[in-house]
Amino acid sequence: MKGKFITFEGCEGSGKSTHVTLFREYLDKNGIDYVFLREPGGTEISEKIRKIILDIENKEMTDQAEALLYAAARAQLIGEKILPAINSGKLVVVDRYVDSSFAYQAYARGLGIDFVKKINSFAIENCMPDCTVFLDISPRVAFERKGGADKDDRLELSGIEFHERVYNGYLKLIESEPNRFVVIDPTGTKQETHEKIVNALKKVL
Repeated sequence: MKGKFITFEGCEGSGKSTHVTLFREYLDKNGIDYVFLREPGGTEISEKIRKIILDIENKEMTDQAEALLYAAARAQLIGEKILPAINSGKLVVVDRYVDSSFAYQAYARGLGIDFVKKINSFAIENCMPDCTVFLDISPRVAFERKGGADKDDRLELSGIEFHERVYNGYLKLIESEPNRFVVIDPTGTKQETHEKIVNALKKVL
């Protein structure tokens, strides 16, 4: 039996990492077998690519090179980890996936949907999530809540206007695929948000 595939998405400071962790704790507590991965990363090769992408010293990186590096890391992750796990019947949970490339590179960097689709078509083929959780909070509110950008993260330091474009990109993606996305308001307590996520994902589990 084919496994299930769930991804988590959100702007910087949305609380995504916290809620991915809480969801994993829920799966562990309930004895649900799963494979957890992150993007970019999740394999030895993909983690090396991640370091290149996020390194604040790489200020000369072109937008096209950035998008291609994400696609390369994703291709490795899919081939080495995601597809084998799904095909063996496991639940796969990934912190970010191709929607991040659409939001960050296609919309925020201005590379366009067609370019991002084309370079990712070699990687993702038909490997799309059954369900994607999006934590819906504006970048301005998110950065205020977390106390500003991470000084060691090249993407977080891209400026508030960039992150507003990322957010608007996500909203366009959700509008185009409303059946795949589960939109969660994370402005309540961590427990309240976690319960919303679990209740929404029970249909997939």
